[in-house]
Amino acid sequence: MAESVVKTTAEKIIDPQHASKRISLKEKVSYGFGDFGNGFMFDLGQSYLTNFYTDVAGISAAAAAGVFSITKIFDAFMDPLAGSIIDSRTPGKRGKFRPVMMVSSVLLAIMTVIIFIMPSGLSPTMKIVYAYATYMAWGVLYSFTNVPYGSLASVMTRNVDDRSFMASTRQAGSIGAQLVTGVAFVPIMLLFSNTKVGYAVTAAIMAFIGICGFFICYINTKEHIHAENSRSKERETMKDYLRVVFTNRPLWSLILMTLFTISAMNTNNQMMIYFCKYNLNNIGLQPIINFIMMGCSVAGITLIPFLVKKFGKKKTAIGGLIIGVVADALNFVIPTNIVTFIILVTIGYVALAIPNGVTWAFVCDTIDYGHWHTGVRKEGITYAAFNFSRKIAQSIAALVSAGILAATGYIANAHQSSTTLLGIKGAMTIYPAVALLLAAIIITLLYNLPDDKFKQIANDLENGRWEKGTFIQG
Repeated sequence: MAESVVKTTAEKIIDPQHASKRISLKEKVSYGFGDFGNGFMFDLGQSYLTNFYTDVAGISAAAAAGVFSITKIFDAFMDPLAGSIIDSRTPGKRGKFRPVMMVSSVLLAIMTVIIFIMPSGLSPTMKIVYAYATYMAWGVLYSFTNVPYGSLASVMTRNVDDRSFMASTRQAGSIGAQLVTGVAFVPIMLLFSNTKVGYAVTAAIMAFIGICGFFICYINTKEHIHAENSRSKERETMKDYLRVVFTNRPLWSLILMTLFTISAMNTNNQMMIYFCKYNLNNIGLQPIINFIMMGCSVAGITLIPFLVKKFGKKKTAIGGLIIGVVADALNFVIPTNIVTFIILVTIGYVALAIPNGVTWAFVCDTIDYGHWHTGVRKEGITYAAFNFSRKIAQSIAALVSAGILAATGYIANAHQSSTTLLGIKGAMTIYPAVALLLAAIIITLLYNLPDDKFKQIANDLENGRWEKGTFIQG
């Protein structure tokens, strides 16, 4: 069969060898600051908005579950739209992804404050309507911030070691933001006698720090790999989106895995404030436990480059997931005790942070795999497909968290029944254990892009080749 040729400028690289060269430490670290900034806005919604709705705004747990789950499904379908719009952009002086990321992050920060404000005098129904409207608007802006940020890594370098290092710095940024927000949010909020004011002011402080994190990423990173397709000016259709996903086995296996890893992490974060307040009878323990749990996670993910180099990305991810399963299951079985709870929840969180960190390197690899496999490069829409799974996972976490509260008879700011307390503990421990076990099975059986194969693919792309032929510039 004659060798096919794709007419595209997909391998039109400013420095043809730069894709395999190492990028500077400054760039790799600065990239992680993007997720640091992201966390100051994203993590507030995941960790504190449920509590704001139920305990401050006066929305029932069942209604809050609906707001989160339905809004996250809406957000999930926004990601492909954001990805297709961004993919159709012509790279400018400052690149294709960075300008969109920076502008959107400022708007996202403003919206982050708004979702933590509930106007006075609204009826119960209008409170729910307001919650849906503001959180959906927040989700749209989040898509236009996170999709270009996630896509950015794929055009910075193809070097495997650099990508694993950036995955580590990105996860460090994410956990670092969780650490600061998890430790500082409640104490700052409690400085205000009016809890509503406390939530809004604290959200504003966190959102400003978030903008600063994105600015560090924006100003210190570069898009070294400039790729355009012959169809880059066309708007993608749903057929293109489905083609990107279902012809890319590594991508869809990653999507399935992420449904469970992210829902496990978000359920843990959402339920922590309830567990401390009701199961441990001391909300003041929440920042202390978060400091220990997330501080150890920041330290743990520094091992990612070493572990990936020694075992490869796939084995590193599976190992972390299995350790998390054991720790979370033990935490459910053992009677509630502050010492054993902190030890096991910390081990479980550190173990989960490692595969979640490796995931970012996986995503970049799947973007290049899709380019090599189809001859068409779609960073934005590929990342959007992956991000779809994160949004669905967040919806699952909302259903698990708020749904269990509603199902077990949770009453805000009151003494909880033994059934409710068991439900809170189960959401914190047994759900993550089951979810991580399923994630480990999925990545073991379905992910088929080991590091050696990726290096061959990267070499082909750097030399103008794809799976069925060669690229020619047009």
